[in-house]
Amino acid sequence: MNDRSDFVVPDITTRKNQGLQHDPVDYTLPQPLERYSAEDHATWATLYRRQCAMLPGRACDEFMQGLQQLEVDADRVPEFARLNEKLLAATGWRMVAVPGLIPDDVFFEHLANRRFPVTWWLREPHQLDYLQEPDVFHDLFGHVPLLINPVFADYLQAYGQGGMKAKHLGFLPVLARLYWYTVEFGLISTPQGMRIYGAGILSSKSESLYCLDSASPNRIGFDLQRLMRTRYRIDTFQKTYFVIDSFQQLFEATAVDFTPIYQALQALPTLGAGDVEAADKVFHIGNQDGWADTDDL
Repeated sequence: MNDRSDFVVPDITTRKNQGLQHDPVDYTLPQPLERYSAEDHATWATLYRRQCAMLPGRACDEFMQGLQQLEVDADRVPEFARLNEKLLAATGWRMVAVPGLIPDDVFFEHLANRRFPVTWWLREPHQLDYLQEPDVFHDLFGHVPLLINPVFADYLQAYGQGGMKAKHLGFLPVLARLYWYTVEFGLISTPQGMRIYGAGILSSKSESLYCLDSASPNRIGFDLQRLMRTRYRIDTFQKTYFVIDSFQQLFEATAVDFTPIYQALQALPTLGAGDVEAADKVFHIGNQDGWADTDDL
C-alpha cells in the first residue's frame, strides 16, 4: 500500500506496461503471459533458487508449507490462474494481476474481497537485490504462500476492511505502519527460534540475513498501539522489527474496532523507527551499527 499523493510512476513500470490496458476501476488486467521473455524466466529462477536455498530455518513453517502446497514454479514466472486454483480451494483467496502500485482505496477493496493484487512484471537482471517498486517476485513469492494459511488469510482480509475505514477517518498513515511492520517486515517467535513471515524480508536475500543475524536492529514484541505509533524505513534496512507470538495473536489484536485506538493515539507521541520504550518486550536492543540518519517515514 502507498500514499500516491506525490507518487511518481517508475520508468520500469511505464516500460513494462507499454501497450497494455488495465481496468480503470480496479486496475486489474489479464496476466500477459506472452510478455515474459526467456530472460524473465531465468531471472525468476535465479531469485527463486537463491531464496529457497537460504530460507529453511529462517522463514516460518507456514510460509514454507504454503510455498510447497501451492507448488510455486521454480524455473519460470508462475501462471496466476494455475496457482489460483489451489489458493481458492484452500482459503478463498486469489491473485489478480495489476500494472504496479495501485491507489489505496482500490488496494483495500481487493483485500477486503480476498483478492491479492500482484504486479505482473519482473525486475531486470541488474536489479536482483533492489527494486524501487514491488514486482511479481516480491508480490507472489513473498506474499502469496502465506495466504494459504487460514488465520493469516483472515487477518489480511480484515486489514483490507479496516483500511477503507481508516482512509475515511483520516488515519491511513497510522494503519500503514501496521501493514509495514507485519505483512511486509514481520518476525514471529517460534519454539525453534525467531522466524520471518514478512514478504519484504522473504523476497530479499540481504534482509533475510540482516533481520535475524545482525546486531544492529531492535527486535521488540508485538504491541498494536506501540507499533502504530512507530515510524519506519523505506530506504534502508529496518531499525526495528516487531515480533508476534503467533498469527492468532496478530488476528485477535487487530479484530477490534480501531476507532477508539485512533483516538487514543492522538494523545500519544509518535516514535522514531529506532526508539525503544521502557514498557517494550525486548528480544534484542540493537547496537545501531550502520543506521541511516535520514528521516523515518
